[in-house]
Amino acid sequence: MIEFMMIAGAPTPVAPFSHVVAADGWLFVTGQMPTDPHDDSAPLPEGIGAQTRRVIDNLRLVLGGAGSGLHDIVMARVYLTQFERDYEAMNAVYRSYFPPGRLPARTCIGVTGLARGALVEIDLLARRAQG
Repeated sequence: MIEFMMIAGAPTPVAPFSHVVAADGWLFVTGQMPTDPHDDSAPLPEGIGAQTRRVIDNLRLVLGGAGSGLHDIVMARVYLTQFERDYEAMNAVYRSYFPPGRLPARTCIGVTGLARGALVEIDLLARRAQG
């Protein structure tokens, strides 16, 4: 069975997509932006550190609404508009959300632009515990 989920309290999508698509325990989580989940029109946070925190907090909201959490992440893809400038600072924030030895597999990609002028976007593949 495939389930298409829109998570209450998560940021409003900036395009036509589901927050999460669940299939056989796998969670395909759409990339989250550094938008305020309580106010779509609020300015994005300043700087890569604050934007990375907001993105991961938004991902945590989405995962929680799907009955999961950061501990279930298998793979992450990070998109940066200023790769050379922001890579190390993004990594410092990203690393702080995971215990040592429990980092998901990951790809980090430099891109020419993201919606709303964001500096970072992250999407995920997670696996809910079975049972």
